[in-house]
Amino acid sequence: MGLIGKRKNKKYSYKPRHYEFDGEGSPFTMGHKFDEFRTTVGDNKGLKGKFKTAWADLRQSSDRNANRRLIVIIAILVLLFLFIIEFDLSIFYA
Repeated sequence: MGLIGKRKNKKYSYKPRHYEFDGEGSPFTMGHKFDEFRTTVGDNKGLKGKFKTAWADLRQSSDRNANRRLIVIIAILVLLFLFIIEFDLSIFYA
């Protein structure tokens, strides 16, 4: 198993018969419009490598306001859920 290595996926390289290259990007390339901004796309690094790059990207560009907003939204939704199921909060008080 270790001697042969992993097989690379085949790439799609379509070149039309009557296409003249202008020097700009080819209109036939298949790529997402946000690929140049992502750090997790590109060379296949395996699952562990993808998690490492995603974690580094999260640590590098964390937004405190967005994190606080997310925590507030989750707290409101939990309290709303407890109100809907009529949870009695008096069990936490003496």
